[in-house]
Amino acid sequence: MNTNLKHWKEAATLILAAGYRLGADGPALRAPLTAAPGSPLGSSHGGSHLPHKSCFDYGVLLLKRSSKSGFMPNAYVFPGGMADPSDFSSEWLDIFKSFTNYHNFGLRSVRQPAETRPPIFATDRLKLGSPIPGEVAFRICALRETFEESGVLLVVSKQKEKSLLKSVEDRCATDQVLHSKVNELCGSELSKWRTLVNQNPSNFIRMCRELEVLPNIWALHEWGNWLTPTGRYGVTRFDTAFFICCLQEIPHTLHDEREIVRFQWSTPSEVLQSYQAQELWIAPPQFYELSRMCRFPLLKDLHNFSSQRATEGCEQWLPVLIKDEHYTSLLPGDKLYPLDTSGEAKTDTSTDPQLEDPQDSGLHRILIFDPYTTTLQITITPKYNHLLPVVAQASPHDS
Repeated sequence: MNTNLKHWKEAATLILAAGYRLGADGPALRAPLTAAPGSPLGSSHGGSHLPHKSCFDYGVLLLKRSSKSGFMPNAYVFPGGMADPSDFSSEWLDIFKSFTNYHNFGLRSVRQPAETRPPIFATDRLKLGSPIPGEVAFRICALRETFEESGVLLVVSKQKEKSLLKSVEDRCATDQVLHSKVNELCGSELSKWRTLVNQNPSNFIRMCRELEVLPNIWALHEWGNWLTPTGRYGVTRFDTAFFICCLQEIPHTLHDEREIVRFQWSTPSEVLQSYQAQELWIAPPQFYELSRMCRFPLLKDLHNFSSQRATEGCEQWLPVLIKDEHYTSLLPGDKLYPLDTSGEAKTDTSTDPQLEDPQDSGLHRILIFDPYTTTLQITITPKYNHLLPVVAQASPHDS
C-alpha cells in the first residue's frame, strides 16, 4: 500500500450482483426494459424513469454502516474497505505460485496505456516494497473486506487450479470460470475463519493456505476509481478501486455486527427508489453506479458487459464540489472541472452551474439539493466504453 499519499488512504470496494431464483428471492416477472413514452432511456436531462424492479433478474448487495462509524455513518454501501499491508504481502506469491509467471497473475490485460491508468493501479508497487501488483492486491482487499463484512467468501479451490491455468494458456479469460465456490465451507468453519480475519487481516492469507483455496481475483472486473472529495465526509478520504462481480445465485449473507448493522439484496432501481423515498441513504458514488447498472436488467448482460469493458481500463474520478444553495459535484469531463486536481481542487464559482442549460455539451455533474434529492446532468461520452447512467428525477415527491 502507498503510505506516501498525502490526502487519501487506498481502499477497494466490490459491487456484488447475484441472480434471483425465480419465484423465490426475486420478482417472478422479467419484463423487457423500455423507455418512458417520448423519452429515450437514460436521457441526461430528466424525463426518463427508472426501470421497474420486475425488469431485473438480480440483486445488488448493500450493507448499512453503523451509526457509530467514523465515515458515512448509517449509509448503505457496497462491501469494501481500506487496504491492509497484508493485501500486498509477498506471501501471496506462494498462494498464487502457479500464476506468478503470467502477467498480473493471469488477469485479463488492460488495453489502456499505463501512463493513463489511475495511480491506484499504475503505481509501481515494487518501488514501494511489494511484489504484488495493484490490480491483484486491491482485488484481494475487496474480497477480504467482503468476507469480513458480509460473510460472502469468493474463492476457487486448488482442485480447479489446472482448469484456471489451462484457460490462461489457451489465452482465454480466467474470469469466465463459474463462480461456484461461494461459502462452501460448513457454517462453523466459515464462522471461525471470518472471526480470525476480522481480528487480523493477515489471517486471510493463512486461511487460503490452510484451506487450499485461491481468492477468486479473476471473478472481479475493474469498474471505476472514486476519490473522496475534500471537506464533505470528514477528515478521512479514500482513493477507492471499484470492482464488479456477478454471481449466479445470491449466497448466504451475514452482517458483521460491528461496522455493519444490516444487509439487503435489492435491484438497482429498488435502491434508488428507496433512496428517493428517504427510506435509506446512499452516497453519490453509489447513486451514480446504481444508475449505470439500471441499463442492464439482466445479469448475463451485466456480466458480459463488465468483463469485456474491463479490458479498456477505468478513469480516476475526484469530485470537485461547488457550494451555493446546493452542492454541485463536478466530475471529469465537465466544462467547469479544473485541470489541476492535485489535492485540494477548487473551481471558479462565478458561474452558477445550476443555471447551465442541460442541453449544453460538456456537462458531467451530480446535483445534490439535500441528502435525499440528487440528480445528474451528463452530456459527455464516457471514456473506456463505459456506461452512461439511466437518469431520472430524484425528488422523493416524484410519482
